[in-house]
Amino acid sequence: MQRRITLAHGSGGEAQEELIRELFLPAYSNEMLRPLTDSAICRAGEKIAMTTDSFVVKPLFFPGGDIGRLSISGTVNDLAVSGACPRYISVGMIIEAGFRMDSLARIVESMAGTAKEAGVYIVTGDTKVVEGGAADGIFINTAGIGLFTDGREPLAQKIAPGDRIIVSGAIASHGMAVMAARENLDFKPPIESDVAPVAAMVEKVLQQDGVINAMRDPTRGGVAATLNEWVGPDTDIIIDGQSLPVRADVAAACAILGMDPLYIANEGAVLLSVPHRYADTVLQALHSADLGRSAAIIGEVKKGRGNLYLLTEYGTHRKITMPRGELLPRIC
Repeated sequence: MQRRITLAHGSGGEAQEELIRELFLPAYSNEMLRPLTDSAICRAGEKIAMTTDSFVVKPLFFPGGDIGRLSISGTVNDLAVSGACPRYISVGMIIEAGFRMDSLARIVESMAGTAKEAGVYIVTGDTKVVEGGAADGIFINTAGIGLFTDGREPLAQKIAPGDRIIVSGAIASHGMAVMAARENLDFKPPIESDVAPVAAMVEKVLQQDGVINAMRDPTRGGVAATLNEWVGPDTDIIIDGQSLPVRADVAAACAILGMDPLYIANEGAVLLSVPHRYADTVLQALHSADLGRSAAIIGEVKKGRGNLYLLTEYGTHRKITMPRGELLPRIC
């Protein structure tokens, strides 16, 4: 493991995975943390899911969202994809001295509106103020708790041969929106982030008869990172490049900049691995939600050796590896 922290350690690729598995996991290891899912499954009278996240996005405001909407949505989404019903959130803010009060009010109002949209309560918080230049204006830390109600159990979070891979909406929008805003790329109209709480959409899926083997929100490292984490020593995933939903403006920006949408972060999309016989039912449930209108089956799970492949338009298979390097830092 490297001797110093680099931007790559926060980008959702191999460096981050190495940091988690070689430093954090040995130090903090317990039965709730060890699975390394998006939310820990705990018992506290009722079975709960708990998650935490920190948000250091730059810039603080970007087309389609801001650090406040991002912090609530990201926390809610991690709970929702575990199968829990999001309920409570804590908010900690580290704010620079000199930060404009009107900007803070805008962020707070955005958080409140997003929490109401998601049906969650912000129940506790903390604020620290640091010297100017120490926090890029504001950093936000959240923790969230979700409940497993009505006898619902946590998802197994394990794919199986024969599963269909479904994505709930267009990919790569958030990462490209933040990068374009940060670098002052004058796209017209500007690329908008997909940042949104997905709990209501996920609930429509979970209410259907059937089985969801695995569900994740593909944030840092994008779809490529999540699917590489899903494959095991006896499975492969093959995705169809022609089936990937990518907005036209995002696809054009990626082509101009030489970037692959599979590796770009999302903040309002969900990946699901579903047994073949339930795939159409799940797809219909997604299509009934506003955020799921672009949902599509993008691939399948087969017996294999732990690889992820993209089926190209030419009928060839291209291996998709775990992202390496810094990718797009500071996008959440």
